[in-house]
Amino acid sequence: MFARLGLSMFFVLLALFVVVSGCTSVFFHPMPEEVWTPALDNISYKDIEFESSDGVSLHGWLMCPQNRTPRGTILFLHGNAENISTHARATLWLVKEGYEVFAFDYRGYGRSAGKPDLPGVHRDALAAVDKLLSMPGVSPERYVVLGQSLGGSIAVHTVAKTPLDQRPRALIIDSAFAGYRKIVRDKLSDFWFTWPLAWPVSLFYGDEYSASRWVDKAGPGPVIVIHGTKDGIVPYGHGVMLYELAKDPKGFWTNEDGGHIMALWNPPIRKYFLDFLGEWITPGEQGACSP
Repeated sequence: MFARLGLSMFFVLLALFVVVSGCTSVFFHPMPEEVWTPALDNISYKDIEFESSDGVSLHGWLMCPQNRTPRGTILFLHGNAENISTHARATLWLVKEGYEVFAFDYRGYGRSAGKPDLPGVHRDALAAVDKLLSMPGVSPERYVVLGQSLGGSIAVHTVAKTPLDQRPRALIIDSAFAGYRKIVRDKLSDFWFTWPLAWPVSLFYGDEYSASRWVDKAGPGPVIVIHGTKDGIVPYGHGVMLYELAKDPKGFWTNEDGGHIMALWNPPIRKYFLDFLGEWITPGEQGACSP
C-alpha cells in the first residue's frame, strides 16, 4: 500500500515539476522548417514580412484567388504547433472560393523571429491586423478574422483590443479554449495521477488573455463559435461557454461527432461559412491580391 502511495506521489510531483517548469511553453510547440508552400497546390501567394510592436520580425503568406477580384479577406490565426506550412492548407478551399487569406506565424514559428510567450503572440496578432489593413484594397468592411484552437483564443483577445473603427466584419473561432487556466485544469483532470494538481497548478497560469474574459467585447460584428462534439483536445464545453458569454449577434455551428479543428473539412459547415461570408462581407472592386 505504502509503495503504491509513494509511486503515486512520485508521478504527482513529476507532473507538477513538468507543468510548472514549462509554464507558458505548454501552449507553444513551434517548428522552424516549412514543409509545404501554397505553390505546391497551385495557389498564388506573396511572402509578407512585418514587425510586431516590440520589433520582432514576423512572416506570413497572402494567398490569392486566381483570375478574379477577391471577394474579401480572411486573417487566419493558426494553432499551437508547427507553423503555417502545416496549418494554412485548412483555408485553401476559401482561396478557391475567391477569398484572399493572410496567414502568419507567431514569433518563434516558421520564419518568424523570437521565442513565443503569451504577451508576445498576442502582440503579433495585433500587428497582423495592422499589417493587413495597411494593404491596398483591404478595409474593415472587407475582412473577417478566423482562428483555430489556440489561434481562436488569441483571435478573441485580438479583435476585442482592435480599435472599433478597424475591427473586422466578423470573428469566427474554431475549437478554441475558453481560458488558459481552464484548459490546464481540464487536461490535468483527465488523469488520476494529475487530477489532485488540477486546481493548484492552474493557478500558475494567468487569465489576462483568456477568451472568456474578452469574447463579450469582440463586437460589434457577429461572433461565430465552431466546435466538434467529440473534440478530444479542447472539450466541447469550452465552445459552449464562449458562445454563452458572447453578445449578440452570434452563432454556434456544431460539428456533430467532429474532432479537433475538423469542422472546416465538413461540407455543411463550409456551406454555412460561405453563406455567412456572402452576407457579412461588403462587395468591393479590389483586394490586397489585386494587381
